[in-house]
Amino acid sequence: MKNQFYEFTALSLQGKEISMSAYEGKTILVVNTASKCGFTPQFEGLEKLYEKYKDRGVVVLGFPCNQFANQEPGDEKSISEGCLLNYGVTFPMFSKIEVNGENAHPIYKYLKKQLNSFWGSRIKWNFTKFLIDPNGKPVKRFAPVTKPEKIDEYLQKFLN
Repeated sequence: MKNQFYEFTALSLQGKEISMSAYEGKTILVVNTASKCGFTPQFEGLEKLYEKYKDRGVVVLGFPCNQFANQEPGDEKSISEGCLLNYGVTFPMFSKIEVNGENAHPIYKYLKKQLNSFWGSRIKWNFTKFLIDPNGKPVKRFAPVTKPEKIDEYLQKFLN
């Protein structure tokens, strides 16, 4: 049976519909991002992880979200430019979504259901990270304060 994660789609920053099945067989780190957050410098660490492991089956998927203190107020163009100019982001970035509430993106509804945090399923802040194994199974949830460097050891378990 194909894993449920691969059945979801999301719009890229350029407005193209992308199926998560495009990432089948890869270790995936899903992150809700914001360009005006105290954790925004994590883009740099996330990009380093992506650069380090992309040839070994790791992909980072960024989902901009403006649900926390209006820290992602821009449109897709300004998000794209900010990520690229300020942090050199080359990993896939998607259109702005909601991660909490009834309008939460289906990917986030699914991930939160699979991996509750200490405080329940709600996403507490920007840069919450979900690790999905190469079979599409969500295996670990990381708090916003968890720096990308700390996730390195978890990624290594799944490298091709």
